[in-house]
Amino acid sequence: MNLTSPVTSITGVGTIMAKKLAKLDIYTVFDLLYHLPFRYQDRRLISPAAAVQVGETLTIIGRISRVINVFTKNGKRLQTATVTDSSGTLPVIWFNQMYLSQVFSDGDQVTLYGKVDFFNRKPALISPEYEIGESSAGLVPIYPETAGLSSKWLRAKIQNVLTSLPDISPLHSAALHQVHLPYSPELVEPAKKNLAFDELFLLQLSALKHKQEWQSTQLSHPFTVDQEKVLQFIANLPFTLTSSQNQAIKEILSDLSETHPMNRLLEGDVGSGKTVVAAIAAYIAHLNGLQTLLLAPTQILASQHHQTLSSLFKPFGVDIGLVTSQFKISNLKFKILVGTHALLSDKLQLDKVGLVVIDEQHRFGVAQRALAAAKGDSPHILTMTATPIPRTVALTLYGDLDLSILDSVPGRIPVKTWVVPESKREAAYNWIKSQISNLKSQIFVVCPFIEESESLTTVKAAKAEFTKLEKIFSDSKLGLLHGKLKPKDKEQVIAKFRAGEYGILVATPVVEVGLDIPTATIMVIEGAERFGLAQLHQLRGRVGRSNVQSYCLLFSDIPSPRLKALETHHSGAELAEIDLKLRGAGDIYGTSQHGLTNFKIAKYEDFSLIPAARAAAEKLLPDLDKLPLLKELVEKDKIIPA
Repeated sequence: MNLTSPVTSITGVGTIMAKKLAKLDIYTVFDLLYHLPFRYQDRRLISPAAAVQVGETLTIIGRISRVINVFTKNGKRLQTATVTDSSGTLPVIWFNQMYLSQVFSDGDQVTLYGKVDFFNRKPALISPEYEIGESSAGLVPIYPETAGLSSKWLRAKIQNVLTSLPDISPLHSAALHQVHLPYSPELVEPAKKNLAFDELFLLQLSALKHKQEWQSTQLSHPFTVDQEKVLQFIANLPFTLTSSQNQAIKEILSDLSETHPMNRLLEGDVGSGKTVVAAIAAYIAHLNGLQTLLLAPTQILASQHHQTLSSLFKPFGVDIGLVTSQFKISNLKFKILVGTHALLSDKLQLDKVGLVVIDEQHRFGVAQRALAAAKGDSPHILTMTATPIPRTVALTLYGDLDLSILDSVPGRIPVKTWVVPESKREAAYNWIKSQISNLKSQIFVVCPFIEESESLTTVKAAKAEFTKLEKIFSDSKLGLLHGKLKPKDKEQVIAKFRAGEYGILVATPVVEVGLDIPTATIMVIEGAERFGLAQLHQLRGRVGRSNVQSYCLLFSDIPSPRLKALETHHSGAELAEIDLKLRGAGDIYGTSQHGLTNFKIAKYEDFSLIPAARAAAEKLLPDLDKLPLLKELVEKDKIIPA
């Protein structure tokens, strides 16, 4: 048995129990050991049976006898027993657990934990938890459970594995013992910190090994970078590049000059110019006679990229193709193809792909990203994200990637942001009306949900808000945009808003990505407290895309330092750091939606542990072959970002 062995290899675990364990994400011995208690029962108060006091919750260690089922006159089913120790005896009572008469035998050594209360006017131990055999007094771990899988069962299996741990674990064996079998409460947190380090260390080691393997791949068609033509392309742009764009381009050009494929993450706020940087990389691929694929998560964003790239490449006579479920092309001779998941179709036979650009990469699964990379012969990979990611999180999530950051937004006037309580709603609406009347402003109104939710009755739903706002803003024409609309209908709504036919667009957060409408100058967000700062910042980035002052109104009746931070901070990275400290990564991004690694122990807030784990992994990587147990864990990708 080793840490990567299936959990079924543990004696007594069959197929049915393995399925139950899978509900707790336990598949291997490693998973079982890292299924940590979420609390502990303190059974250290061991009382003599003859000295108990009513109201006490305590532990009694003794021998059980006379376990019988009793049927009362009113139909209740009781299980009665007696526990005896050196001081005397104490009655024990359970309710409706008929099987217990078969569980215990007279004279069994037991540990009982429960509360003492009166029964038939005498003290008795009522419905205690029990363990047969060796004493389990002390701090007893309580684990996350599922139907048919109790903490008692988990304790027994985990303790069985712990006995052989020194032989199978390259990690903190002592810390695992201390978490599962703690001697004192004070030692639990330090042990968890050691295990968190292990988890981060494994992630970093796996990422570094992936990076090492990636860099060992030799390109069959190495790029030649024509600096003069790149400078001509840049000189032809209708704007001046920022210093961070120039730095990112320099880093990418260096990557493209290598004999191994690039694997770089380009992070930057909405409007920071990521697409232009990607376009320069695509131009180099074009000059080398190879195609570029730009993969976007939505049709809206794919269409937006298609328009932007078509404009940038028009002076150079490079046609840009668009491939989505709505726009299928038969001529795949385009040098640059922009598309959604449709680009990954087996029907698209592309054999000259030299560069793959993946936008908002966390919205694609591992298999999809691998499929994109497989479209060419080890193509260069550039992934992009507008999701503000603190450096600590980026270092953890994307340890196998090189990182470029665009930390400035060219030519943008900061969006004035206000948190608006319910008491000022009417005044806010009147101000918006004046903006529409005097400046012909266009407005986004974003709501968290499409339909009304019975469990979240205070949250504005887009459809209900649309109906309400039609009455309030009766002089304006309103549009409605949400994720349940068909792609064709979405495009139609957006086209009408862009053309000015709609003055107000009511939407769900589907507008978070891909909409570029310079005439929209006001963003209204309902239920703002339900969003993370990163997402609010991205939504705010939908306005302020011209030289006209823009505004963001955060409607919330819950006083929040988080929301107030948006009034004074305009950097996505800064806001992400604030939210990380206040709420944690899961709340910021929504783990299931954004593909963040779901750690068992570590947290992205473990600022000090992350660089330490990285440094330790870098130091150990050259000697990984000498550590077979650790190497096997890494090769099994035990902890790798989703």
